[in-house]
Amino acid sequence: MIFAVMAALLVTMVLTLLRTFLGPGLYNRILAINTFGTKTVLFVAVAGFLFGRPEFLDIGILYALVNFVATVAVLRLTHYQELVSDTEGGEGR
Repeated sequence: MIFAVMAALLVTMVLTLLRTFLGPGLYNRILAINTFGTKTVLFVAVAGFLFGRPEFLDIGILYALVNFVATVAVLRLTHYQELVSDTEGGEGR
């Protein structure tokens, strides 16, 4: 049963990577990367359960924190780049 869960997680991770590379827009790609990170946390947690290593949950929690901070940082960066590009485009008109 656990192997089926891990296989299902791997399939969804591959589908999420496809969304990342083929996504229609920037925000969809960022969301796909965040979803991939969340699925990675689930995969680490299931692997920890499968191998009898409860410390994998700590690694998963740390990875979730890094994933959240990185996603917020990238979103803020893209938001400010749009503001700067709007300001530069507005001056040329």
